[in-house]
Amino acid sequence: MGILEKIADIEREIGRTQKNKATEYHLGLLKGKLAKYRAELLEPKGSGPKGEGFDVLKSGDARVALIGFPSVGKSTLLGKITETKSEAASYEFTTLTAIPGKFMYKGANIQILDLPGIIQGASEGKGRGRQVIAVARTADLVLMMLDATKSHLQRPQLTKELEAVGIRLNKKVPDIYFKVKKGGGVSYNPVVKQSYLTERMVTDILHQYRIFNAEVLVRQDVTVDEFIDVVLGNRKYLPCLYVRIFLFPLMGFSYSFIVRELMLRNITFKLLVRFTTRSTKLQSSN
Repeated sequence: MGILEKIADIEREIGRTQKNKATEYHLGLLKGKLAKYRAELLEPKGSGPKGEGFDVLKSGDARVALIGFPSVGKSTLLGKITETKSEAASYEFTTLTAIPGKFMYKGANIQILDLPGIIQGASEGKGRGRQVIAVARTADLVLMMLDATKSHLQRPQLTKELEAVGIRLNKKVPDIYFKVKKGGGVSYNPVVKQSYLTERMVTDILHQYRIFNAEVLVRQDVTVDEFIDVVLGNRKYLPCLYVRIFLFPLMGFSYSFIVRELMLRNITFKLLVRFTTRSTKLQSSN
């Protein structure tokens, strides 16, 4: 059985398992296995050639990655605010490579990347998804663009794809001290009461990763998923701004695109970009 099949089996088992106190331990172990297989899927042994157009040199004071489904308006936005030419059309998969643009604001040089549209299953490699998401991990901010008529569906779908490859949006690093030792077994010390973790669960999850000696100091109430994130140590915590896109049949419609105060590399920018387009209106969501 391949890794994808194992992942699918575990996801199905998690989905059909009732969530209560009696099943918390079983679900915790399943989540540990799931994270382990996903890590193996994303970091296979050996190194293959990099995808053409995806190895973009990082420049400027901050990097913003435009993430969204195909034909949602990323290329149009990039062209309007950076004067970068990125082919745009009404059909899917117009952008096939990562296209960088530069946006200057009050002396700050912000690099904006137009990435190919993400499709469902991107975290498993569909639609060059792994290459796209690998570039997204190098960003300082994710700008998630959503079709306003489908935003309630697209936002959780895109978040799920990014979560599957270790990108955490608008979340803080869990306050957990974790260190692998040479001996002494597993030392589990929660400073505050834990709603989900137990010493047995922590020990068994670590054993799944062949970690038999470690010190674990938990300073906040965390979930099993947050504990696994700390153990793996390869998660990327990024701020994310969600933008809803409204399509209009009228030509020559003028509008404003307002990006709220952002934190990029400890520099705060207030971006207010005004532009005109023929068929698209963007409005930042709350």
